[in-house]
Amino acid sequence: MTDAVTAALPRHLTPFVEAMVGYRITGASPGTHVGMPSGTVTLVLSLDAPLDLVGPDGREGRFDAVVAGLHDRPALIRHDGSQHGVQLDLTPAGASLLLGGPAAELAGTAVDLAALVGPDAARLHERLSETDGWEGRFALVTDALFARREPRRRPQPEVEHAWRLLQRTAGRAPVHEVAREVGWSTRHLAARFRAEYGHAPKTTARVLRFQRSHRLVGAGRPLADVAAVCGYSDQSHLTRDWVALAGASPTRWLREDEIAFVQDAGGPHARG
Repeated sequence: MTDAVTAALPRHLTPFVEAMVGYRITGASPGTHVGMPSGTVTLVLSLDAPLDLVGPDGREGRFDAVVAGLHDRPALIRHDGSQHGVQLDLTPAGASLLLGGPAAELAGTAVDLAALVGPDAARLHERLSETDGWEGRFALVTDALFARREPRRRPQPEVEHAWRLLQRTAGRAPVHEVAREVGWSTRHLAARFRAEYGHAPKTTARVLRFQRSHRLVGAGRPLADVAAVCGYSDQSHLTRDWVALAGASPTRWLREDEIAFVQDAGGPHARG
């Protein structure tokens, strides 16, 4: 059984939060869920049992509240067939708002929420566990994490514009054209972009292209069509990228990750 509810985000949160979802999964087979690379930073507040996570850097941990930064390798969530919690897909600006620094500081790893917001993380988890109903939980998370925070920094305008170009084209914009658009050399753009987001523009473009393919594969589109739509040279190219970024081919992922479909509804996936 799966219960997944998407929050209606207040307008002032949209620059910082791409989606917020409450989820409860019961009765699935025990296994490992793949946390896919993406263009968002994932924050999960786990209810009931802690999240048993192997981060993209290979570090293992159990978390009541965890933030997984932007990454280009899969994270793994080991589960007993049940998952229950609230997940936020943060934009890099949202991650920076909580962190007080560039999203690059979280890239490729997963950390306890307390490392970002201190003791407020434990208090939030405790209150969340005592709150009934998704709407009340969403309001609690919104207030605890965002009501009293103001952005302390912003990326350079050129870097921010480059990010938007790559995101708008789902990674299909050639990096040399992005550099020309912002008026920088590709080398300078790569250095400044990596300092802000943790990955070079080329890596980010690859992840964004993969993210789009992941959504289409999850929606049941034929692989050849997905490859063409997302800008892969052919289906073999698509499969190679999946093995590199997700640790499995699309067909294997669909076959083995029983709760994978929840990811498209905003369910529990440690992705960045």
